[in-house]
Amino acid sequence: MSTFATVTVFRLFGSRLSNNKLNLLSFSNRLKPSICTRAPVRSILTSCIDPAAGLSNEERTFQDVALEFARREMQPNMLKWDEEETFPVDVLRHAAELGFAAIYCSEDYGGMGMNRLAASIIFEALATGCVSTTAYLSIHNMCAWMVDTFGTEQLREHWMPNLCSMKKLASYCLTEPGSGSDSASLITTAKRDGDFYILNGSKVFISGAGETDLYLVMVRTGDKTPKGISCVMVEAGSEGLSFGQKERKVGWNSQPTRTVMLENCRVPIGNRLGKEGQGFAIAMKGLNGGRINIASCSLGAAQASTELAMEHLKVRKQFGKPLAEFQYLQFMLAEMATSLVASRLMVREAARALQENRADHVAICSMAKFFATDSCSKIINQALQMHGGYGYLKVYAVQQYLRDTRVHEILEGTNEVMRMLISRDLLK
Repeated sequence: MSTFATVTVFRLFGSRLSNNKLNLLSFSNRLKPSICTRAPVRSILTSCIDPAAGLSNEERTFQDVALEFARREMQPNMLKWDEEETFPVDVLRHAAELGFAAIYCSEDYGGMGMNRLAASIIFEALATGCVSTTAYLSIHNMCAWMVDTFGTEQLREHWMPNLCSMKKLASYCLTEPGSGSDSASLITTAKRDGDFYILNGSKVFISGAGETDLYLVMVRTGDKTPKGISCVMVEAGSEGLSFGQKERKVGWNSQPTRTVMLENCRVPIGNRLGKEGQGFAIAMKGLNGGRINIASCSLGAAQASTELAMEHLKVRKQFGKPLAEFQYLQFMLAEMATSLVASRLMVREAARALQENRADHVAICSMAKFFATDSCSKIINQALQMHGGYGYLKVYAVQQYLRDTRVHEILEGTNEVMRMLISRDLLK
């Protein structure tokens, strides 16, 4: 980190520096030097698309740290992780040393105690280095926040230090084979048996499944309405917990995805988050933040892809002149930049709305999620088109940004469901 960043951290936090914030100060000394051979990470700072525009000194400091971490530890490994389907737990734990595993969790057990806007800024920056790995990190953050916010003091004391350090990794388990968008119709059951729940059912498309340590599972403890759903924590190694085969995916290959199967799985009632029947509300509160986080990952990929396209237009020649001199491509680039900045502004406004618990925050988060993920996919696809045949080669990062962000239009609530939530708010 630069001298300016170090001084800024001390000036902003003073004696309030947590261990994670202190770790930011030694960041540049700990990182190993690396050579970037693929996508530049903040190598081009054109004013109109600068992601630091409008940020405070504090926000710029953490953005700089996240960008440098992405450049040094993530971007050089992005292609390898994708091709070998490697889950880079060591790198995730390095990110946790900087506080990036529990950004908006309280500080008493190791969280950063930051707001949702800070989380969005950090995830956007990290995604320039690897979307897939950052997306899993965002899911872990969501799970840690759920434990921190709705767990008993005993659960928080036991789990939060390990979640904040990523000594223990978490997975979010809502979707089932028969209930995707209609998540309130889930049928996984939890029957009381003394001081335990007996869980039966399955969850699909679970990020990290089979290699994580804690599963936050939405189960039916009551009637068939959303108020009959509870959230329980299932620890890896629990009897009756098993996993399907690792899924083969278009993108998100640096995180494993499997089916979670529960067959007479005994879980202590004390592992429940919140009250019985509160689980669906907890799941939705988690997803409101998750939608901002995923949209932020799309922003990072679109920023990196736009920078790659700009560089390519300057160096690639056709018909005796650089592509950058063709007005059609200039106009196309202008449209990409405009969509990128508009998406970023909307995502950051949604983060503020969620942090302030505004009455319209569900609709605003839904707007940001569908607008940004749709727009960023188009930006990245256009960046690939500008590369011509080169963009279709795996050695060029733009194709991986496209593959990794495509699923953002599907998960955390499909973009069609986002439109339903918005219209429901308008017509209520």
